Amino acid sequence: MAIIVTGAAGFIGSHVSHALLDRGAAVVGIDDVNAYYATSLKEARLARLAARPGFRLVRADVSDREAIEAAFADAAPIEGVVHLAAQAGVRHSLVDPYSYVRSNLMGQVVMLEAMRRHAVGRHFVYASSSSVYGANERLPFSVEDPVERPISLYAATKRSDELITYSYAHTLGVVATGLRFFTVYGPWGRPDMAAYLFADAILAGRPITVFNGGEMWRDFTYVDDIVAGVLAAFDRPPSPNEHDVRHRIYNLGNNRSEKLTDFIALIERELGRTARIAHAPLQPGDVQRTFADIDASRRDLGFDPVTPLSEGIPRFIAWYKAYHGVN
Repeated sequence: MAIIVTGAAGFIGSHVSHALLDRGAAVVGIDDVNAYYATSLKEARLARLAARPGFRLVRADVSDREAIEAAFADAAPIEGVVHLAAQAGVRHSLVDPYSYVRSNLMGQVVMLEAMRRHAVGRHFVYASSSSVYGANERLPFSVEDPVERPISLYAATKRSDELITYSYAHTLGVVATGLRFFTVYGPWGRPDMAAYLFADAILAGRPITVFNGGEMWRDFTYVDDIVAGVLAAFDRPPSPNEHDVRHRIYNLGNNRSEKLTDFIALIERELGRTARIAHAPLQPGDVQRTFADIDASRRDLGFDPVTPLSEGIPRFIAWYKAYHGVN
C-alpha cells in the first residue's frame, strides 16, 4: 500500500517523505515543481528522494482534477494521504491572489474528492497554518480560540481549507486531521523564509530587513519536530466527536515565542558575520507575535518538540554552507 505525499518537492514534504521511507513505506510524491522559488532547490530535494527505493514522483498540480484522479488510481491501494502542497507566503498572497485560490482552495477540494473515491476510510492529514489566528491577541494560540479574523488571503485560504475539510468529514465521512504549522525552519528550508533570507543577505553583505523595530516574536519550530508531529498525527486517525465527525485540528509548534533579534543573533554567531539591518514598518498581513499552545497535540499525539533554536540554527547553517559551498 502506498502513502501519497503532496508537495513532496517542498521543504516539509520532502522531509516527511524521507521519514516515511525510513519506516519502510512506499511513497507516491505529487508536486508540480512550480517556480515560486528556485526550482533547483526543489529538484535537489527530489533527487535525494529519487535515489531511495520505494519513492515515485508524479509531476502534477493538485488543482488538476484529471491528473490527481489518475495519480490516485495508479497508487491504489492507498494507505493514507499527507497533503502538504500549497501556495505559501503571507506577503505574496497580496501580489498573486489567484494562485492561492487555485492551489489552496481548488487543490483542497480536488484532493478531498479523490479521497472519497479512491481512499474511502483512509486518513487525510493536511497542512494548515498558524496564520489562521490572524489578529488574535490572546497568547498562546489555542485550537479552541476563534479564528474568524484572518489578515491575509493566505490565512483565509488555510482557514477555508479547515472548514471545507470539516464539511467532507461531516457529510461524506472523510477521516481528516489538520495541522497548524508554526514558522518551520531547518535544513533544505525555503529561501523565502527568515533563516535562509538572513543567511543569504549576511554572507552577501546585503542588509536584512527587520520589521516593526525588531519587536517581532515567532514560535520557530525545527523541521524534525514538525515531521515527528506529522507522522504522529498520521498514525492516529481521529475518533468520532460528539457529532460523529472524524476531524481534528492541532497546533504543531515549539511552544516558545522567540524574539526575532535573538534569532538573528544566532545566525550571526554561526556565520561569524554581523548583519546590516534595514528597518521597516510592520507589513500588511503580518502579525507581531506567534506562540503555539500544544496541550492538545501533546495529549492526543504525544507531540513533544525537543529542538531549541540554539541547536536548530547551527544545523541549518551547516546545511546551508554545504549546499552553497560556503567555507
